[in-house]
Amino acid sequence: MTPTSAPLRVGLIGGGNIADSHLRGYAAHPDRVQVTAIADADPETLSRRITQTGAEGYADFHALLAEADVDAVDICLPHHLHRSAIVAAAQAGRHILCEKPLCLTAEEAVAVREAVQEAGVTFMCAHNKLFLPSVARAKELVDSGALGTVYEVRTTDAFYNDFDPSTMGWRANAATSGGGEFIDTGYHPTYLMMHLAGARPSSVFSMMSTHRLTFMEGEDSAQVLVRFEGGAVGQIQTSWAYPRVPGAERFAVMGEKGSLSSDGMTLRVSLRDQEAEQVYSTKLRDPFAAEIAGFVDCVQDGRRPLHGVQEGIDVLGIILAAYASAESGRAEEVVAI
Repeated sequence: MTPTSAPLRVGLIGGGNIADSHLRGYAAHPDRVQVTAIADADPETLSRRITQTGAEGYADFHALLAEADVDAVDICLPHHLHRSAIVAAAQAGRHILCEKPLCLTAEEAVAVREAVQEAGVTFMCAHNKLFLPSVARAKELVDSGALGTVYEVRTTDAFYNDFDPSTMGWRANAATSGGGEFIDTGYHPTYLMMHLAGARPSSVFSMMSTHRLTFMEGEDSAQVLVRFEGGAVGQIQTSWAYPRVPGAERFAVMGEKGSLSSDGMTLRVSLRDQEAEQVYSTKLRDPFAAEIAGFVDCVQDGRRPLHGVQEGIDVLGIILAAYASAESGRAEEVVAI
């Protein structure tokens, strides 16, 4: 690997809707990172992104990897294309930021890990919720031992999704999405729960439902329980069928010495040996801009990402076990990958 230049040159692979958030993140750091190449198979999308950014355009990401002068790539493709893009980028010696999920199967995960390890490139999962100030502060408190042994973690991510058969696209099909809502929006509370638990998952029990979006092949709602190594239990509630209940926290951690909870902005901490509740009000910031800055730091300074390949694999393990549990009606072990 040759040293990366400053600013970091990035090739965007996939110019769909999520690319809006990523491009906004890059625009927040123009002196540190620049999108200099874009690949998208749809001519209209590619033309629009070229006009928006001034980047060099490619109809195929393999051509971008072969011809574009970039240090890293940002993969924003549909789920089923992640493995092939990650492996190709690693083999081309490019650092990688990849949208969720890592990939769709255990076999794909093995291929991804081997490619990244053999290439020695930086790989970062684009788990943007980890960069919310409330989450970062909560993680500091948990890791400091302020709550003692963690007993339980709860995470919630639900909203009324107005998808219909004409707008849902590849997400409506299990072969391209990997499932339904849980592997998509539900992926966020899953990695957040695992991050706050600070442990690897061991078993999962789930109940999945399709309440409203009946044209989908997958579920539109999921309730999931996760047992972690060490004994902590995680609870996930996620849905596209209905909005989040007013007043419900987005995450909470309960431990032997107290608890914390947050609506995503305000963090509340209650410790048994302190009478007064501690309240932290965090400033609103774009988590995608913080995520992009974190990726640049990792590439240029050799830092380990908050979530790299193994964390992506562990989240996938929870998701695959949850789908297996929904089929079997019983708790399923998380298969070691």
